[in-house]
Amino acid sequence: MDDLPDLDDIDEDNTWDDFEDEPMNLESPCLFCSRIFPSAEQVLQHCNVVHSFDILTVQKKYDLDCISYIKMINFIRLQKPEPVKFQENYPIGQLPWAADEFMKPVLDNDLMLVYDIESMAIECMTTESNTNGSVNDDINVDKLDNNSLLKRLKDAEHRAAQAEEALVQALQDLNLARSTTKNLFETKDVQINVENGEEDQSYFDSYAHFGIHQEMLQDKVRTESYRDFIYDNQHIFKGKVVLDVGCGTGILSMFAAKAGAKQVIGIDQSEIIYHAMDIVRENGLENVVMLIKGKMEEVKLPVKQVDIIISEWMGYFLLFESMLDSVLFARDKYLHPDGTVYPDLCTLRLVAIDDQKSHDSKVDFWNDVYGFKMTCMKSCVLEESSVEYVKKDTVISTPCMVKCVDICSIHVKDLDFTSSFKLEIQRDSNCTAIVGYFDVIFEKHCKKTVMFSCSPTSERTHWKQTVFILPKPIPHKKGDVLNGTIECAKNPKDKRALIIKLTIDGEAFNYIVQ
Repeated sequence: MDDLPDLDDIDEDNTWDDFEDEPMNLESPCLFCSRIFPSAEQVLQHCNVVHSFDILTVQKKYDLDCISYIKMINFIRLQKPEPVKFQENYPIGQLPWAADEFMKPVLDNDLMLVYDIESMAIECMTTESNTNGSVNDDINVDKLDNNSLLKRLKDAEHRAAQAEEALVQALQDLNLARSTTKNLFETKDVQINVENGEEDQSYFDSYAHFGIHQEMLQDKVRTESYRDFIYDNQHIFKGKVVLDVGCGTGILSMFAAKAGAKQVIGIDQSEIIYHAMDIVRENGLENVVMLIKGKMEEVKLPVKQVDIIISEWMGYFLLFESMLDSVLFARDKYLHPDGTVYPDLCTLRLVAIDDQKSHDSKVDFWNDVYGFKMTCMKSCVLEESSVEYVKKDTVISTPCMVKCVDICSIHVKDLDFTSSFKLEIQRDSNCTAIVGYFDVIFEKHCKKTVMFSCSPTSERTHWKQTVFILPKPIPHKKGDVLNGTIECAKNPKDKRALIIKLTIDGEAFNYIVQ
């Protein structure tokens, strides 16, 4: 990969093509020739046999730790020296690859850069000790007690962690340089781009925290439904190329790999992607699962088409966060004509509830706050929907579906919708709120259909339910039908939020889902 040019040397005629992210490497090229190998170990074995470049000898000769090893690999990739160059004796501190500039990866996601050189050296040292009783370079393992060996291993792990952090930082700096250069030559309105970028970055940053991923993974309904769909329908995945949009920790990608997928490509803009890479390597799936950091709309995939798209894109009230937009973009650009998106169906439903206690705590509370009236706050409270677990014994009506989303055919423009609804009241009660929830269905081409519901009457999920509180409870008798309409649209001020308008008995109520 060519070095990035100086910003001073770029003129308006330059195109952005030179700065586009290159696809990740499924395999690794040799350090000294054009041969390609599926692992770093095979590259080093080839270099030893064909090019007389023994990494263990080089490691001992120059006392390479993880940092200096990474620099050496990037030096080789960039300068393309002959293998004989590594037989030379260089003065201490004057290695040709000592400069910090060699921390910048020359190849994106170079497998050689994550090879654990220090663990390899210790293993070789221990092996030689077991066979010969001693090793070179005046190190006698027989003289090392267990504590000394453990200390060496811990030191090696610490340096490896430092090297990985430095590598991640270098990748981030490189991506930032590319992004900055691109923005310099955008012809669109700069202020709008900056604002949208900040909003998006804030959204992706929220998914960089471990807590949210732990919450999703611990959601058994969600995670086990995806697992059961994939494992119970392995005929769909066997030998196929799979794209995981918003892969997070990579759990769905690994499910697909275990189900026999030929190649799985996971995309995520959040920093969690770096931990996902470690997770994939930890589970020995790096030869099948490829992870790419970036926005789905901006990355370049290493393939022209994929057979299957999987994604856990659902937000509160199904459509909050607008992640489905990215899935539909991927579908339209990369999905094979005979391919399928999973889940393939989602339904959005409404139900009426009677929860006077909750209504009093959120609305009537403002009538008397320590002896003062704060009724002006009611309008603010009522405009914001709440996301909470609704008690199933508060449900007073039959549910009504207001939107069916066929992910294989729907378009982004169809996600803004208006629908009428009829809720049949099941008992004498007061309707204090309308509640929204969704169902998720894996059905197309499945030998075994899998589905789950976020209904108040079903097992709990981390999505909970979305509650639209009414200003005043509406009394009903058993058998009454509550008629209304719902309008749902993206918030023009925040594309990931929703504006909901409910009209009941001719009276309109506006809410924000954010």
